[in-house]
Amino acid sequence: MLGPVILAASRSDRMRRFVSAAPGTKQVVARFIAGETVDQVIPIVREAAERGLEVTLDVVGEDITTREQSFAARDAYLELIGQLEDLGLGERAEMSVKLSMFGQALEGGHELALANVRPVVEAAAAIGTTVTLDAEDHTTLDSMFAIHSALREDFPQTGCVIQAYLFRTEDDARRLAAEGCRVRIVKGAYKEPATVAHQDKAEIDKAYVRVLRILMEGEGYPMIGSHDPRLISITQDLARRAGRKLDEYEFQMLYGIRSEEHLRLAAEGHRMRVYTAYGTDWYGYFMRRLAEKPANLLFFARSILTKG
Repeated sequence: MLGPVILAASRSDRMRRFVSAAPGTKQVVARFIAGETVDQVIPIVREAAERGLEVTLDVVGEDITTREQSFAARDAYLELIGQLEDLGLGERAEMSVKLSMFGQALEGGHELALANVRPVVEAAAAIGTTVTLDAEDHTTLDSMFAIHSALREDFPQTGCVIQAYLFRTEDDARRLAAEGCRVRIVKGAYKEPATVAHQDKAEIDKAYVRVLRILMEGEGYPMIGSHDPRLISITQDLARRAGRKLDEYEFQMLYGIRSEEHLRLAAEGHRMRVYTAYGTDWYGYFMRRLAEKPANLLFFARSILTKG
């Protein structure tokens, strides 16, 4: 029951000010956010590579209001790619982008977001890596999928994300389970109405498995975004049934959550990618992490009380 409340708070400026000022916030945010600058996150990429892990990097800050901010977002990713190239880390790190950060919600937003993200995808390809388009709320998805299709014409390795709790997702998965198509499946972390999305956790889990089966039996490259031990086990079973080798799919988990499991899966020979967010505009991302798991909220509340 707390999840929808927290997701609503993620859009509240008043709650943003309260949470940002709370005494224990910085400590808890550091659990989920790798740093505020490129210089702070690069050592984390290097350490992950040394441990046999890969990463996907997200510059947080989707709530923009001007075209200038969308250009700044594009430039932040280009700076990141430049750093990865200089350090020879391109093959260990891809990028995840939210098109809202590239101007998707502004006037003429579809064309603006495509124009902003294309040079990022091009620069990523030049250093041997790629970009995945994150899914946001259901009203943005037709635009996101259209941009994904346009980018794949020149950069077929460009990935996208689908969310199991949406009713539309099984059809999206069938369309995307094509040769060479990289698709990350997640449960979903936005407040969606009952008209478009499952609300019950058990139903979401069942939908996740149905979508996962479609991807595993298809010709694409599934990326399994989950920390759920049961879903990880089901993934391994479906992969075996589909005759997939360990390098024909990958697991993805969030930075700061179940870190020992990251290492265990990598040690078993699985491709394990850590979703690593950084930047100063962390509030929306942070609140969605709290909404996903009650234990995260309890950890936050305990930290505030302790510091207070």
